[in-house]
Amino acid sequence: MLPARYRMTRSADFGATVSQGMRAVQPDLVVHALRRANTRDGPRIGLVVSKSVGNAVQRHRVARRLRHVARPLIAELEPTDRVVIRALPGSRHAISARLEEQLRTALRRTRPKPGADR
Repeated sequence: MLPARYRMTRSADFGATVSQGMRAVQPDLVVHALRRANTRDGPRIGLVVSKSVGNAVQRHRVARRLRHVARPLIAELEPTDRVVIRALPGSRHAISARLEEQLRTALRRTRPKPGADR
């Protein structure tokens, strides 16, 4: 389970992360990451699991899996990082190990390149 203090709950935080952050697309996930946000209250992770993923039971199952795979990644994030994970319809059939691998890959792709002025 993802601790409450690391959960993104405000709509404004979701909007800012999606519109200003870097995006990385994977087969079952889309990850938006806003590095160096204005606040330093710990990394925040938000989930978006829409009806295209499936019925309520399937959506909740996907959300639980995503929270479970996101928890160990908290230690690797900076306190100013904001991450939004959007589940795609294929995530309904993906196992946790695959979701974790895709999440790690996407987060690696959203990191600023060394020497980049950002």
